[in-house]
Amino acid sequence: MNSLQAFFPAAAALLGYLIGSLSFAVIVSRVMGLNDPRTYGSKNPGATNVLRSGSKAAAIVTLLLDAAKGWLPVALVHWFGQPYGLGEGTMAMAGLAAFIGHLYPIFFRFVGGKGVATALGVLLGIGPMLGLAVAATWLAMAWFFRYSSLASLTAAVAAPILYVLGDGLAWYLNKGVLLALSVMSLLLVYRHAENIGRLARGTESRLGGKKAKP
Repeated sequence: MNSLQAFFPAAAALLGYLIGSLSFAVIVSRVMGLNDPRTYGSKNPGATNVLRSGSKAAAIVTLLLDAAKGWLPVALVHWFGQPYGLGEGTMAMAGLAAFIGHLYPIFFRFVGGKGVATALGVLLGIGPMLGLAVAATWLAMAWFFRYSSLASLTAAVAAPILYVLGDGLAWYLNKGVLLALSVMSLLLVYRHAENIGRLARGTESRLGGKKAKP
């Protein structure tokens, strides 16, 4: 029984990673006849760089699919995991695995995006109100400061904090969920290291504006 108890969470995490490894920025660009997003702009396979191709439709589809692949593994565990003893902790683990798959996709030589949309999908799967609260944080920061990267960093740090505040009493929190959110937050900050440097130097480009010059 112990081996089965270990197998199902591991299988959920593996499935989450494989789903997360589908780099939709590359897939959508190929399907729509666009250049590989890893060859221009920031070379980041994400919706923002796909937008630089000039196709808003491709960017929107990429954004939605990247979010969906973070949400789906969490939802699958929620829908089908209970008979196998899989709860909130496994849901969060499967979501974290999908997020890591986006960052380091096995199908694309482990070169992935920064994971903002996928992280949002994971949060929406864990708790719709949590996901909406984090999305609202991103929107507020982007609106006032006009930096997408700053908005993403703030939302990343806010996610585990909002989870704690949302569930109220600390002893009621699921430690597995909190750990997964904290790891995801740290990885998001790590993936935005270059953006942090540009923000510090004042050379980060603003939303809707021209790229700043040194």
